[in-house]
Amino acid sequence: MSTPESPPDETMPVTPVAQGSAGVQRRPIQALPDVLISQIAAGEVVERPASVVKELLENAVDAGAASIELRIEEGGVRRILVSDDGCGIPPDELALALQRHATSKIGSLDDLERVATLGFRGEALASIASVARVRITSRAQGDPHAHLLDGATGRVEPAAGTRGTSVEVLDLYSATPARRKFLKSNGTEAAHCLDAWRRVALAHPEVGFSLWIDGRRGDPWPPSTWQARALAALGDEYQRAHRVLDSGSGALALRGLLGLPTVNRARADRQFLYVNGRHVRDRLLNHAVKQAYSDVLHGDRQPAWVLFLTIDPTLVDVNVHPAKTEVRFRDPQAVHRLVFHAVQGALRASAAEHPRLMAHAPVSDAGARTDAAPRFVQTALAIAHRPAEHAPFAGSGSAAWTGGTGWGDARANDPSAPSERQPGTAWAPQAPPSAQAVAASLAFLSPDGRAAGERPPAADHDTPPLGYALAQLHGVYILAQNAAGLVVVDMHAAHERIVYERLKRALDAHAIPTQPLLIPATFRADPLEVRVVEEETETLSALGLELSVLGPGAIAVRAVPSMLQSGDIVSLARTVIAELRESGGAHALTAHRDALLAGMACHAAVRAHRRLGIDEMNALLREMEHTAGADQCNHGRPTWVQVTLPDMDRWFLRGR
Repeated sequence: MSTPESPPDETMPVTPVAQGSAGVQRRPIQALPDVLISQIAAGEVVERPASVVKELLENAVDAGAASIELRIEEGGVRRILVSDDGCGIPPDELALALQRHATSKIGSLDDLERVATLGFRGEALASIASVARVRITSRAQGDPHAHLLDGATGRVEPAAGTRGTSVEVLDLYSATPARRKFLKSNGTEAAHCLDAWRRVALAHPEVGFSLWIDGRRGDPWPPSTWQARALAALGDEYQRAHRVLDSGSGALALRGLLGLPTVNRARADRQFLYVNGRHVRDRLLNHAVKQAYSDVLHGDRQPAWVLFLTIDPTLVDVNVHPAKTEVRFRDPQAVHRLVFHAVQGALRASAAEHPRLMAHAPVSDAGARTDAAPRFVQTALAIAHRPAEHAPFAGSGSAAWTGGTGWGDARANDPSAPSERQPGTAWAPQAPPSAQAVAASLAFLSPDGRAAGERPPAADHDTPPLGYALAQLHGVYILAQNAAGLVVVDMHAAHERIVYERLKRALDAHAIPTQPLLIPATFRADPLEVRVVEEETETLSALGLELSVLGPGAIAVRAVPSMLQSGDIVSLARTVIAELRESGGAHALTAHRDALLAGMACHAAVRAHRRLGIDEMNALLREMEHTAGADQCNHGRPTWVQVTLPDMDRWFLRGR
């Protein structure tokens, strides 16, 4: 029995919404109001107060300002004011400043493809005005007075003001209160605003920047050179611990400052990358830089750098995202190669390639603090003033540089010889061999043909960058004198780098010379290690190792690379097997090649408490000067430290 339908309830509103086939209500298509469109666009442009700071500062730079001032209050939420002395805006154009897609930067597609200004989309001011109250005061050159535009009313009125433009943003997100819930504390937002200020100021050293936060003035950045501005951004610890990079020319060039790997950070908060003066976050370029650093900085530590890439605007697309922090290159591989090789070359430059390297040497940051310096200097100077053959732990006796590739020590096979120095003991001084005998044992010569260990009677200006050896300290450090003062060398770290670079060159040339062992070195192994040896014979052979399985639990080392024959052979074999076991043969020789070779070099490098003669120490210094990347060991630690004469004068209060 059917029941009559109930009449519709006249108290319920009837909405003109169609019912879809799936029961989903469908709204009619309609044009959105301009205010809502701007508020939607503001979600990409105005992410937080720092986004407003970035956009306003970039507009000020585009206006040709020589001085720019930023003031923020309560993290930028209550007030942001950016004032400049640029060209200003004529009063008849001022009303267009807050309209969407109104700009003076471009007028055609050709202009867009060749854009050289930081702003060009005409979205920033309109997006900001849709979520906050905006007031613009501007005075163009030649105008008798300034004019004020009130974003709320759209009226333009005469006002007082000097040449330039001031943009004031009040009560950010007052029009969209829900967005405020996603903001952090005022202190955090102020820190982000400071970062945005620093990123813009860093790329424009010709402009003076000043900053006020909640009424307190920050450190101003007056106009300066790009190097000084970059060092101001990196921090005091990089004042001397950096390299200057200047590579390429014409349509593709790269310059900047690279922090030395020895001064690294836990966070990547000191990495600044610019394309045509615009700060960008680009995975391609970041990968190139980090790949270049990977050879001198291992682990999860982060380097610091400031890099400026200059490229023909037609070869890069900056119109990728409304925030303008992403770019796309027409030839990304060419850009990647330029950045990688330029950064790698600057980091791996040897002391011989940088005659003025002492200005950028890794200094007291590595541990030579002034409070510990006087005692250190007393020890160093006491050794330096003794005859070389009587310097503690500097006897030439039994240590020998074996063919310039490894280290041999007759005491290594003498069970009665001490393995390390005991407190209160010293090695008995021995008569040093003749210079001719030592030179004959060295397998390399300096570029002028002189034996590497031979010291010529030259003036200070002819002294090599790392100087000449004076003594060996505690069997660990080499003390040398150069034109600047005292050089302290970690002999294990330095030799480790030398062996590492030789291994890389030999592997790249597929020519690692091997040395068969008269008596194979055997060691116990677990089943997985045995399996690796059986399956990775070709990979091991490419690395200069010949390993064979003796049984279910034993492996024999029958040949090793010639340059590693004096190292710990068993530890070397275990290290290589462990890397292959974790990464696989082919993968280890590509992605993990450097880490694998670094481990091999570490096992072969000279150990602490080996006695070296003066000629052998000089040979190591000369080899360091002609080895790429010799300033750091394979793990990113410094291999040498420069102590200048003025440093020592301050320690001893000389001249006071």
